[in-house]
Amino acid sequence: MAFENFPSAEDHPPVYPQPEKKDRRNIITIILVIALLGTWGYIIWEKGQTKEILLQKDTQYAVVVTEKDTLQSLLDDATMRFDLLKTTNAKKDSIITTKDREIAQKKERIQSLLSNANATKAELREAKQLIASLNTDIQGYKEQVEILKGQNIQLTKEKQAVTQEKVVVEKNLESAKTVIKEKEDLINVGSTLHASNFNILGVNERKNGKEKQTTTAKKVDKLRITFDLDENRISTSGPKELYISIAAPDGNPIVVEALGSGKFTTRDGAEKLFTHKIEINYAQGQRQTVSFDWKQNSNFATGNYKIEVYQNGFKIGEGVCVFKKGGLFG
Repeated sequence: MAFENFPSAEDHPPVYPQPEKKDRRNIITIILVIALLGTWGYIIWEKGQTKEILLQKDTQYAVVVTEKDTLQSLLDDATMRFDLLKTTNAKKDSIITTKDREIAQKKERIQSLLSNANATKAELREAKQLIASLNTDIQGYKEQVEILKGQNIQLTKEKQAVTQEKVVVEKNLESAKTVIKEKEDLINVGSTLHASNFNILGVNERKNGKEKQTTTAKKVDKLRITFDLDENRISTSGPKELYISIAAPDGNPIVVEALGSGKFTTRDGAEKLFTHKIEINYAQGQRQTVSFDWKQNSNFATGNYKIEVYQNGFKIGEGVCVFKKGGLFG
């Protein structure tokens, strides 16, 4: 009888299935996968949220930048209009000057707000309100300027009218001055005195103090010149200057500066030498006699002595006296 070697139960212990260990591993794996997927999902979601936040911030920043640019453009436009208004020919008054200061202050505040890189919505809102106020101020400024320009136009017209009137008045005045000058010249010429009735004597002074008339040249010590000033109803009463020119027989005027001789100007502008000057107190409309003595430092020569009297630049009269040689031997 043959025997086969079969393992016995004692030699080989029984093998039992292990399902619980496998299942646990599967569960852990699944959990890890789910966790990983969840993490990825969260990361993806978080990135999406971050992108959205960044996008929102970019959008908000763009809006802020756009609003600031818009406000800056509005400010620049208002500034340009204001600068154009300031170049007007209208004369500034106190109102315009005050507006200048107020507008300048608002512009400075607005520019300060817009220059702030981190400007808040409240600050941008303030800038917007200030720009609106600035435009209102500029409009008021413009209206005031227009009023002043209108006033300037009216003043210009009035000035032109006054200028034209002034031209007319000046022409009339010049005409009147010309007429007055002509009349004054006529009166001035008419007021010039006239001398007549000349009497020129040679006087010899004796040792005893007595005087004797003489025509002998070597005996003449002085000239006694007498003439009348005729009535003149135009010439006013008062002091009058008379210039006396005495010409020697050689025709030259006698000039002795030590005795008061000098020069005067005639009516035609020429200078003329005079020998003696006297001042008389003339009475209007009356005839007056003038008499004075002339004594020179040297002897008188034989011949004709011509005496001319000038007043007001005109020669008003003249006279002549003749001295001759005396005795048998002259």
